[in-house]
Amino acid sequence: MRAGFGGRVWGVGVVALVAVGVGGCGGGGDADREVASVREGQGRRGASSPGASGELADYVEAQRTWVRCLRGAGVDAPDPDAKGRVDLGDPSRWKRDPKALAAQEKCADLSVPVPDSVEKAQQPELSKAEIARNEEYARCMQDNGAPDFPDTDASGHFQDVVWDSASAGAKRATRACASVIGVPDDAPTPKG
Repeated sequence: MRAGFGGRVWGVGVVALVAVGVGGCGGGGDADREVASVREGQGRRGASSPGASGELADYVEAQRTWVRCLRGAGVDAPDPDAKGRVDLGDPSRWKRDPKALAAQEKCADLSVPVPDSVEKAQQPELSKAEIARNEEYARCMQDNGAPDFPDTDASGHFQDVVWDSASAGAKRATRACASVIGVPDDAPTPKG
């Protein structure tokens, strides 16, 4: 994601995307099973799949380079898949394992953000009900104290804009609108 989206939206954004995105998860075609393997000395021409092009091919190649670096630093990292995703397993390992921490530091300059076009292409297609729920949630948030909460785009996904999720109004709106996205009224409020 772009840096402007920030970490502050994650609290509400993750809940919203999980609540409406569950239906978009699941089995796909064989394309999701393709793996972009890392092979020493093999550049983009020899490694990209026939359907890969532009930013996706560049992103997958950058991910291969990053994985190569992690492996060179002694960390067992899997190959990126055909969409450039790298499943590193347990996230807590990457925060506490000294070898993983050292590898992350060594390879930080090779870690690239997911290009907007690639991220958008990987978003699940939403049903009409999910689109309506997202639109209702955005209106609810805006009407209940978070006027800068993002609207949805034509596909029903929340637009990538900066909003102040830490304001008192945003916190009130989050509580008031939680039921729209399926969060129980008695759910504990996150601290911090």
